[in-house]
Amino acid sequence: MSLSTRAEPGFSPDGLDYQTNDQDPKRWLALAIIAISQLMIVLDGSIVNIALPSAQHALHISTANRQWVITAYTLSFGGLLLLGGRVADYLGRKRVFIVGLIGFATSSAIGGLAPNAAALFGARALQGAFAALMAPAALSLISVTFTEAHERARAFGVYGAISGGGAAIGLIAGGVLTQYASWRWCLLVNVPVAVFAASAALYVVRDTRPERAQRHYDLPGALTATLGLVALVYAFTKAETGGWLSAGTLGFLGGALVLLAAFVALELRSDHPLLPLRVVVDRNRGGSYLTSLLAGLALFGMFLFLTFYLQGTLHYSALKSGFAFLPFSLGIIVSATVAAQLLPRFGPRALMVTGMLMATAGLILFTGIGVHSSYLTHVLPAVVIISLGMGLVFVPLSSTALTGVDERDAGVASALVNTTQQVGGSLGTALLNTVAATATTTYLRSHGATSAIKAAGIVHGYSVAFTLSAILLGVGAITALLLIRPNTVRYSERVDQQSGERPALEPI
Repeated sequence: MSLSTRAEPGFSPDGLDYQTNDQDPKRWLALAIIAISQLMIVLDGSIVNIALPSAQHALHISTANRQWVITAYTLSFGGLLLLGGRVADYLGRKRVFIVGLIGFATSSAIGGLAPNAAALFGARALQGAFAALMAPAALSLISVTFTEAHERARAFGVYGAISGGGAAIGLIAGGVLTQYASWRWCLLVNVPVAVFAASAALYVVRDTRPERAQRHYDLPGALTATLGLVALVYAFTKAETGGWLSAGTLGFLGGALVLLAAFVALELRSDHPLLPLRVVVDRNRGGSYLTSLLAGLALFGMFLFLTFYLQGTLHYSALKSGFAFLPFSLGIIVSATVAAQLLPRFGPRALMVTGMLMATAGLILFTGIGVHSSYLTHVLPAVVIISLGMGLVFVPLSSTALTGVDERDAGVASALVNTTQQVGGSLGTALLNTVAATATTTYLRSHGATSAIKAAGIVHGYSVAFTLSAILLGVGAITALLLIRPNTVRYSERVDQQSGERPALEPI
């Protein structure tokens, strides 16, 4: 494979152009290995959610700190994702892909064998860091391996199906492993899978790297952004025990603002910024990223509280909880399929606003749950409405995120969708966990501490968190309405020069 500056058949997600003189005979085997890696990344979010109540009990994790099992992963993943894409560009996608797999296996083993909460949190952060290497390398490998239009569409279709359906597999797998083995196996299961994928990648994945790549990593930018986000999450956590106006909480909030302001200043002055600010100042792209951030803020916390509600309040087993979440994944898949057909006709703004309002309505339904609520009458309708709404959001959001982007910024623009969702999930999980815990504590202080009142207080905390989540999604709907232009859509479709046919939309 030779690399050139000509765009045939088009630019890749990393913003670089490639030309191949021959088709890789092992490309479909390579796709299978890449799909396995993507499945692990997607699984790791949902599978750990189901295992979290058991892990919290086994390692004696406090209510305030339990969110770090989720947040440590999403914060590390989202904070380092852009840097991971740059590293893959400069060192070679295959090499970084294999390193990511091996590191993911190692950190999964550490987490599965963790003797205490601190070890588990650290392992989850390592998992996120290696996932941040693996994910952009995998996407770029698909882009440069499949250059023929129809094959390219099929390859991205497989990748998109894994991304959409992997969460459902994780929910079921998490329930099975937690109930019949141990919560630890929800992490340990990654080890043999990742080792197999890394070994196979050595033989079937072809390496790619720009010939004239200049190695500028913007480590100061990555460091200030990640530390700033960590400080912000920790400030939210400190607020649960010390209060929002305590010296510790305000100190970490102030430190977070200083670090994030330093990140912006660095990016403005850097010749090779991690995040070129020209990407986000565009009205459509900025609206897409802000909507994505707000969706992450609201939805990651929803999964956390709903898991604890099903297992702790309704006394569902881990396996039954996994199946209880299954309609959400199915609804996303169905709605996203419909959204792809409606997008050319109605434009991105109408779909995004409608979807966000539907998801807001679903979260409002969640605020009415009680200690003795029924899954069929109180939980399932909300889950279905939220999933159908978010399916309408994700398709136009990904499309609009690349509207009018320069080729050199295409990789950053596409990666920012994942980054904003992961960062939003980190911040939202920490914030909503603190809000729920504080609401429960306040409820118990005013009502007493009998077992029945304690159960009601816990559910009250969940309800308050769902209310805040609904407000965040409502703000997301307003954001999409005000910032997204009605009919501005840029499709990443390629025309087959021989047949003249257009393939399906490629996932970004």
